[in-house]
Amino acid sequence: MQAFDKLSMAGKVAVVTGGAKGMGAAHARLLAARGASVIVTDVDQAGNQTVEQIVATGATAQYLQHDVTSEADWQAIVGQVMASHGKIDALVNNAGVAVVKPVAETSAEDYEFVMGVNFKAVFLGCKAVLPAMQAAGGGSIVNVGSASALKALFPLLSIYSASKAAVRIFSKVCAWDYRQYNIRVNALHPGLVETTLNEQELKDPDMRKMMMGTTMFDRPSLPEEQAEMVAFLCSEAASYITGADLSVDGGWTAN
Repeated sequence: MQAFDKLSMAGKVAVVTGGAKGMGAAHARLLAARGASVIVTDVDQAGNQTVEQIVATGATAQYLQHDVTSEADWQAIVGQVMASHGKIDALVNNAGVAVVKPVAETSAEDYEFVMGVNFKAVFLGCKAVLPAMQAAGGGSIVNVGSASALKALFPLLSIYSASKAAVRIFSKVCAWDYRQYNIRVNALHPGLVETTLNEQELKDPDMRKMMMGTTMFDRPSLPEEQAEMVAFLCSEAASYITGADLSVDGGWTAN
């Protein structure tokens, strides 16, 4: 088989959390375009629109409402996917949030919120999906971290950065724990990605300059550029990659 063929996700089943908009939607669209049956999960019912867009292309997708911080929700999601598809080949833990405050102004509730969505959900997702992947003889998990997990890039993001750093090391240990089951676990660390959530800020020249930081390119990343790495890591083309940090940050953390 040629290396290019290994990029195909035909016959694979992939779960993408936070898939309603932004990067998550881009991940879901590309995985579906590569042939995967994609389950888009999100608390935001805009996930239905993402699925409609995917299905309109002739690909296969479904939306399931999902609180990623709920273990019961994770069990229900995995149960539904196993009942309808019989397996889970790939999990993309993409859901994420941020609170932008100085440490002294960050509340315990802020901490619980950010750590819940950004890290607890990654733990719960892996815990729920790993037995299904073991039974199937393997799989790929991509946990979305951040360039902020690798370097203190900005002030006011203490809890966010800490949550993504937790994702980073958790992914490595999880990769060690499940290596014998042919389950690969990697962490993707995006830099600045232009989405509907930050497009207004990026229109302000001063704010844009600050947000760009030390990015080597004179632009933010597109969600689709992050999706290319996710789809690669989920595919057999990445069969020798596990426990890795993949920085798709335009050189943001290179210096």
